[in-house]
Amino acid sequence: MKKKVINRLFKASMKGGLSLLMLMSVATVKTYAQNIQVHYDFGRHLYSSEQSDRQKLTVTYETFKADKLGSWFYFVDVDLRNEGASGAYTEVSREFNLGSQSPFAAHIEFDGGLNLYGSFQNAILVGPAYNGHSADYSKTWSVQLLYKQCLKGKDNKALAGVQLTGVWGINFGGGKWTFSGYADFWTGYIPKWDANGQKKGLLIQSEPQLWYNITKNFSVGTEFEISNNFIYPTCETTKTFYFNPTLGVKFNL
Repeated sequence: MKKKVINRLFKASMKGGLSLLMLMSVATVKTYAQNIQVHYDFGRHLYSSEQSDRQKLTVTYETFKADKLGSWFYFVDVDLRNEGASGAYTEVSREFNLGSQSPFAAHIEFDGGLNLYGSFQNAILVGPAYNGHSADYSKTWSVQLLYKQCLKGKDNKALAGVQLTGVWGINFGGGKWTFSGYADFWTGYIPKWDANGQKKGLLIQSEPQLWYNITKNFSVGTEFEISNNFIYPTCETTKTFYFNPTLGVKFNL
């Protein structure tokens, strides 16, 4: 899940469970929604050496609000271990519609947070977004091409880069099922077991979610964190690709 034990330097706006509602802002529909997700993470079992300190649970709170100018989106992830909270990561984004009927929007975002090892490297992202949907809003999508400025931190140098993000949301089975998620591709510092120096490269992270909607306000499902050059391993290794599944519940408030 968006540096849970790791460097979650981006989970673009309009993520996961709110992607359908967020893209409704294309049609300037006034909308407000929020949800809470609780995910049990299996990553530390699948990679007992590389991810031995990975969180057991992640609690996510999401809020979305659309208005006549565009939309706001905010989320925070809190990672939990036996001893308590071990990290928190947040993103706040704003989109401005470029015309009442235009699928294009201007996107600005801030990412940052804290964990047991210090602070995440804060980042500011700006750029265009292309948003679309089917006639009944059962299928939604967004593509964002963003300039990304990672800010200087205690252990990190400032770095300018580019990020490409795709977001989707699909409701099917009479509304009983939702398949949603995002994929990020960006240039930045590659995590290494040996912390001496910082190496630049391409990072990939995606989090598809599949939910079964038991009621309007309660869903059960799973999330898959798929990444390359993203995880900070806890032992010396050359492994860069990881697949971390979860079992989760979602409450629409």
